[in-house]
Amino acid sequence: MQHKKLKDWVNKMAQMCEPEKIVWIDGSDIQKKQLEQEAMSGGEVIQLNQEKLPGCFLHRTAKDDVARTEHLTFICTRKKHDAGPTNNWMSPRLAYKKAATIFKGAMKGRTMYVIPFSMGPVGSTFAKVGVEITDSIYVVLNMLIMTRVGEAVLRHLGKDGEFTKCLHSKAELDINKRLILHFPEDNTIWSVGSGYGGNVLLGKKCLSLRIASFIARKERWLAEHMLIMGIEDPNGRIGYIAAAFPSACGKTNLAMLVPPEGLKVKNYRIWTVGDDIAWMRIDSDGSLWAINPETGFFGVAPGTNSKTNPNMVATIKKNTIYTNVLLKPDGTVWWEGADGDVPAEGIDWQGRPWKPGMADANGVPVKAAHANSRFTAPVVNCPSASYRLEQHHGVPISAIIFGGRRQHLAPLVYESFNWQHGVFVGATMASELTAAQVGKLGQVRRDPMAMLPFCGYNMADYFRHWLTMGKSMVNPPKIFHVNWFRCDENGKFLWPGFGENLRVLEWILQRCAGRVRAKETPIGYVPFYSDLDMTGLNLGEAALDELFAIEKKGWLEELKGIKAFFNQFKKDLPEELWQEYEALCARFKT
Repeated sequence: MQHKKLKDWVNKMAQMCEPEKIVWIDGSDIQKKQLEQEAMSGGEVIQLNQEKLPGCFLHRTAKDDVARTEHLTFICTRKKHDAGPTNNWMSPRLAYKKAATIFKGAMKGRTMYVIPFSMGPVGSTFAKVGVEITDSIYVVLNMLIMTRVGEAVLRHLGKDGEFTKCLHSKAELDINKRLILHFPEDNTIWSVGSGYGGNVLLGKKCLSLRIASFIARKERWLAEHMLIMGIEDPNGRIGYIAAAFPSACGKTNLAMLVPPEGLKVKNYRIWTVGDDIAWMRIDSDGSLWAINPETGFFGVAPGTNSKTNPNMVATIKKNTIYTNVLLKPDGTVWWEGADGDVPAEGIDWQGRPWKPGMADANGVPVKAAHANSRFTAPVVNCPSASYRLEQHHGVPISAIIFGGRRQHLAPLVYESFNWQHGVFVGATMASELTAAQVGKLGQVRRDPMAMLPFCGYNMADYFRHWLTMGKSMVNPPKIFHVNWFRCDENGKFLWPGFGENLRVLEWILQRCAGRVRAKETPIGYVPFYSDLDMTGLNLGEAALDELFAIEKKGWLEELKGIKAFFNQFKKDLPEELWQEYEALCARFKT
């Protein structure tokens, strides 16, 4: 180890946390096997049936540590204004002081693991290096799946390479002593008091989005909460798209969709690059190119089955870590919405005996798996995994897609008029709350570019950065909005979704290639029905009319919501977005 700054930092953190010993993670199979044995003997993981689920383990978190704790997640910049109105802010001085009191001696009697990792192929111009210190073997085993770990990363760092300093400790797993702190100006992340993946796999949302978005603005690239997928047509041409959706909108399912029966004759092939994060740079050709900085999926288990996502079902059959799902008597796992019959019995996500039909004291059904139960699986397991995952150069992006869950407002698909209008579309995207989310059912929640919880700085500056990026491109991707969730008056979905979404993506790529015309509306360009391939779909013209209806009354109401959302940014909001707002108002008035 020749990197003095890294060595000094590790020693300093060890002095504060007081571990029994320090182990450097080298990324080798031998060390991984040792860690798995250690995790099993310490009760941190349970080995699953190795015949049916080779290399798979089950982990259970604490009962109050099952999801990202957004109210305990802070952006710590010297000026509050730099964090903006949509982030929780704490001054760096106070944040370090508060967390240090919890970290002090937190690793006594434990091992401190040091994980050098690379987000993106090691040595790629896209890649960023982090070093995570943790006292959780669960974190180490997950990071080995989610990132590129070990000796190659240290070699790349050399004597003085730049790295993000990531410190994590489970401490007492006390929710009252839980903090997830981001110091963008110091390139540092501190997470304490949690064992849940989204709070503790610091290469994921913490580095890849919150810290990376801050760095990306400085270095003129984009760090986005987006899937990346390639669609190969019968002629062998692959068009790549990046798409942003808030939670519960089927992002992972779309990233690895299986073409529907009606389009099988066209021999389309889907290539999955990533399901969650896209880092995008302008290349020398003036186009936008992207990589998925991760090497794994951290997916939601409930609802994942052979109908919703057959490729994911195949992906999680080996070398996967399951978190907070049901353990069946045969050493396999189950969750609500999984394939097969409901098990007659099992051990639930909290480690208690479970049977179907059980209810708590209030008569509420007891779930076998937590609603946010997870699996961590390698991307290479996926049948549709792209062969370009390790390509340093990334893939060229033809289209950027934004989407939300709207019952009546947004049509199935529309294209923005230009890049500036596309940024407005992304900045105003929203979803209506579902039963699974906290808040009033049907209430509209704005989630610009699906980045609201993940933008590491003032979102007004983030919008401005998007606008600037558009001006720097010779050949910017076209920007679209989709809504798979439009309903009829009885609340029934009008569009079948899942694999059928390829029909919409086909039109999008044809628009990018200039092969089809479109119809102008006040909100953007929509397809002529004849340009959508509906082979094998029993959708009449009346249903299509409903799917593409643009109702003035609903949009005028939407404009009020947009104005209220924009107003919180005061004078910081780029003038261009107000121009787009006024232009949309004017188009509806005329």
